Amino acid sequence: MVPGVKSFIGTILIIVLVIVYALAATTIASLLLGTAPWWVHFLYFLISGLLWILPAMLIIKWMAGGRRRQ
Repeated sequence: MVPGVKSFIGTILIIVLVIVYALAATTIASLLLGTAPWWVHFLYFLISGLLWILPAMLIIKWMAGGRRRQ
């Protein structure tokens, strides 16, 4: 696949991932953490804030990988 097309597809995937993940994480937090103490909120947002990086890393690895040297 042409690197420019791969980068474009990867960029669109990352944007969709961030939007969908942010909406899902916020919805889950508002439904489940309404009466929880502050430290539960802190832990939830710490973990959920870092968790989206894993699929983003895979997309970036796919975008950068497989380039042939000429």
